[in-house]
Amino acid sequence: MIRAFVLLALAPAQAGAFSLSFPLECTLGETCHIQQFMDRDPGPGHTDFTCGPLSYDGHSGTDFALPTLSAMQKGVQVLAAAPGIVKDLRDGMPDISIRDPAAPDLEGRECGNGLVLEHAEGWTTQYCHMARDSLRVTPGQVVQAGQVLGLVGLSGNTEFPHLHLTLRRNGVAIDPFDPDGTTTCGAGPAPPLWSGDVPYTPGGLLGIGLSDRVPDYEGLKAGLPQAPVTSRAPALVIWAHYFGAQQGDVLTLSILGPDGGQIIAQDVTLDRTQAQGFRAIGRRLRGADWPVGDYQLSVTWRRGTALIDQSQSVYTLR
Repeated sequence: MIRAFVLLALAPAQAGAFSLSFPLECTLGETCHIQQFMDRDPGPGHTDFTCGPLSYDGHSGTDFALPTLSAMQKGVQVLAAAPGIVKDLRDGMPDISIRDPAAPDLEGRECGNGLVLEHAEGWTTQYCHMARDSLRVTPGQVVQAGQVLGLVGLSGNTEFPHLHLTLRRNGVAIDPFDPDGTTTCGAGPAPPLWSGDVPYTPGGLLGIGLSDRVPDYEGLKAGLPQAPVTSRAPALVIWAHYFGAQQGDVLTLSILGPDGGQIIAQDVTLDRTQAQGFRAIGRRLRGADWPVGDYQLSVTWRRGTALIDQSQSVYTLR
């Protein structure tokens, strides 16, 4: 995939200042992504630090998300973002979406399984929604930056697998992407607190694929394997699963046959802004079977003239 990164002055924090290392054992933009940032709108609306929509009202941290439930089930490590001492800690809550009727009461436990690390000079980091029985530290334990704390989960007030990380200083939430809180639309932020490059991505493709019908969205989010498509499939359907959509964005989806001929190509204009979603287009079989061979799948995502993401893959029909 090709990511479109907003061109902001995201240089690492100055040497000697408090800084954060990346808190997951994953590759940003490939095996994980930032779904939501800290809400910078003081009113009832919401905006991230670039004045974009990747947040929600009152969101106090950064959400580092996995693309599917199956990715979570493989086990993704949560890492200490800075050296510190383990303070508050909770484990034992189930990994279950808040949309599941069996989800437990969460009053006072919205963070799910997680912990707080206390650092020098009034800084703290809080880690939420970790996997049940995965925490590997104990209260009072001294940890180093990069040390494994546990695994990404689905506990607490969440409906997708992710780590919610809140940074505070003297009890006040701080946006690590703009710690001085001076960002305005169209202006670059103060140097962020990340010790490495953590770029802002305005959206991205979580996956594309081929099926013989419009896929079940819950199955896509879970990462369940799709049924194989054969030359006798009643239809060829290309789908795209994405995050960070804005109303008016355009997805171009296309399928090329083994001979290079176009099976289908269509621009799809997204009709609403949403955290995650999917779109699919297809063509029904008419007459003889589909030719066996390699089919080229392509999805391109544009916001106005800006390229947000694009992805290609090959699917072999037999």
